[in-house]
Amino acid sequence: MGMQFEKVSDGQYSLNVCGYVCPHPQMYAKKSLEKMQSGDVLTLLYDNPSSKETIIQMCEQAGNEILEDTKEGGKMVLKIEKG
Repeated sequence: MGMQFEKVSDGQYSLNVCGYVCPHPQMYAKKSLEKMQSGDVLTLLYDNPSSKETIIQMCEQAGNEILEDTKEGGKMVLKIEKG
């Protein structure tokens, strides 16, 4: 399955990187956030637990805020607001 980045509604985006291992989820999240405007929210769906720490660290360094950190079944979800 390929990486899926899509606009869900105004200011809301979704990125599905399930099936990818480090460093790909972080790289795709970074590229997606670069396409977004400040204040937009990215819902990141991933299934590689080791990606979480690097994605959160990348977001903090870039001034983005983690709004939500949850699990849905075997998948993990991060909601990130672009700073």
